[in-house]
Amino acid sequence: MFKVLVLAYYYPPMGLSGVQRTLKFTKYMSQFNWEPTVITAGNIAYFAHDFALLKEAENAGVKIIRTESYDPNSIIGKKYGTINMPKEFVRRLYSNFSKTFFIPDNKKSWAKRAYEKARELLKKEHFDIIFVTIPPYSSFVYAAKLKEEFQIPLFVDYRDLWLGNHFAFYPTPWHKIKHKKLEYKALHESNKIITINRRIKEKLLTTYNFLNFNEIVIIPHGFDPADFEGEIPKHNLTGKIKLTYSGIFYESVTPVYLLKAFKELSIERPDITAKYQLEFIGHLRNENKKLVGQLGLTDFVNEVGYLEHIEAVKRIRQSDVLWMMIGNSPNSDTISTSKLFEYFGSKKPILGCVPDGVAKSALLEYGASFITGPEDVLEIKKKLIEIHDLFIKNELPKPNEEFINKHNRVNLTEQLITQFQFYLRT
Repeated sequence: MFKVLVLAYYYPPMGLSGVQRTLKFTKYMSQFNWEPTVITAGNIAYFAHDFALLKEAENAGVKIIRTESYDPNSIIGKKYGTINMPKEFVRRLYSNFSKTFFIPDNKKSWAKRAYEKARELLKKEHFDIIFVTIPPYSSFVYAAKLKEEFQIPLFVDYRDLWLGNHFAFYPTPWHKIKHKKLEYKALHESNKIITINRRIKEKLLTTYNFLNFNEIVIIPHGFDPADFEGEIPKHNLTGKIKLTYSGIFYESVTPVYLLKAFKELSIERPDITAKYQLEFIGHLRNENKKLVGQLGLTDFVNEVGYLEHIEAVKRIRQSDVLWMMIGNSPNSDTISTSKLFEYFGSKKPILGCVPDGVAKSALLEYGASFITGPEDVLEIKKKLIEIHDLFIKNELPKPNEEFINKHNRVNLTEQLITQFQFYLRT
């Protein structure tokens, strides 16, 4: 067996979409003769925990090493564990405060502890590859130190941009320069860069001229076929169109424009809205619940709350149409969330309220898509009517099976392992 040391702050039992990619990679590595050891966070505060996902990793034989630290999430987690999402202005205020005083991020304490644990491990065991997934970006800084010290090939997985990330906040020019210097140095130590899409690859190549095209490999997000096995009983809302969203709302990702479009439609065509049920899996958040009440849409909305991932997938499979939203923000053209690719695995039609960019391109290639701008209330309303009319005639579109098959996580793990082994051979 070959051995890979994985540095991943976001890993089960943390839940939500940020843990999925790394979990599924490590879950399937052993099928291709690679043994992963994951260094991750200890008991931390987070908006969701999913112990069924942790069980997946354990059942796959993944070795997991947990490190305690003094980052804010670890300090809060010792007392509270799973925490509620605060109001968006509070969350954003804390986020901007954190980005002002912690560079590259407030996970620096954990990244340093992970680095120290990795050093201990690398002095005792042989590993063929170091694999770090970002964000958090501080883990990449310390992974580069490991590469420099132990001369083990370093692979970095960009789940998002670093410099110019769509959630970035630079209170002064110095902050941006500091981030760029840290990323520049870490990239210089990297042997291979993995990105989730073409736009991130392009931005890295244009920002850092020393990188060459072949150093950056695209391995997109995907879905785990094991999550979609077996028959799912049909939902009991006979004659209703179940329109489902799975996930959380934050920054520019908001249900406001969908809800406003639905409200307008309820006034103009109450016969159509009577055929809909809007289902929200995850954290709808208090300000959005308040809006639902203010718009008089309570009877149309079913808030399920957070579910373990496998249960959320069941709900997705029981839906008629899925809703996806990516808000307008800097570099939003680079965003292609893992949730969207899980939607693809369900083979359900998707209402995608997204800006121009990789998510829109993926939806177009998927085929069974109704696409609008993220804030275009009029167009969203038109698409709700179109979906209703096709549903009544049993003519909702079918997706492109070839496109779906390209995003099977087993195959994507094989692509990653191929990159590992190609590098070792050369």
